[in-house]
Amino acid sequence: MQITDILAQMGGLQSIAKELGISETQATSAAEALAPAILGGFKKQAQSQPGGLEGLGGLLGQLGGSGLLEQVLSPQPTDVSRGNDVLGQIFGSKDVSRAVAQNAASQSGLDPSLLKKMLPMLAMLVTGYMAKQAGGGASSAQQAPSEGVLGGLGGGLGGLLGGLLGGGASGASQGAPASGGLASMLDLNGDGNPLDDIMGMIGKMTR
Repeated sequence: MQITDILAQMGGLQSIAKELGISETQATSAAEALAPAILGGFKKQAQSQPGGLEGLGGLLGQLGGSGLLEQVLSPQPTDVSRGNDVLGQIFGSKDVSRAVAQNAASQSGLDPSLLKKMLPMLAMLVTGYMAKQAGGGASSAQQAPSEGVLGGLGGGLGGLLGGLLGGGASGASQGAPASGGLASMLDLNGDGNPLDDIMGMIGKMTR
């Protein structure tokens, strides 16, 4: 199951569609085009964190944890500044966010300005969802790594991010039970990362 399917089942894409005044079909198309770059950003974070996956679990909590998911799902307007904080962390600059929106626009046929509005909201959904699966943050991971952030993201979720990012994750989850769940979701053993391609395009534009 793709992350967009899970977010749709939780009502996340419906909430975004309602808030932005677009159809659920458009929200789904946009999410499918934007999600790989968001997941790619988290993959880079996991690879650069001193504590690896445990460090990423702590970061998810610092960014707002599962509360970000609840904020998008609530009937009140979403405070997208929290989503922009997430994007700043995983993309590093607004140029990357803009390039991600442009890239998604060419894939989905939707207006880049709409995708720019949706990007922080989708980032909040993905962050909140990962934090929720992780069991609420880094403290549980420190007490019991196999049951906290690392193991909590295993099981049925193993391979979710890996599949989205084009890598085979089953080997990772079987070979390393304690860290396999999140590692396989983020496809840490795979080479592909859609964000690298997008950042490569920015590099060409700024030369």
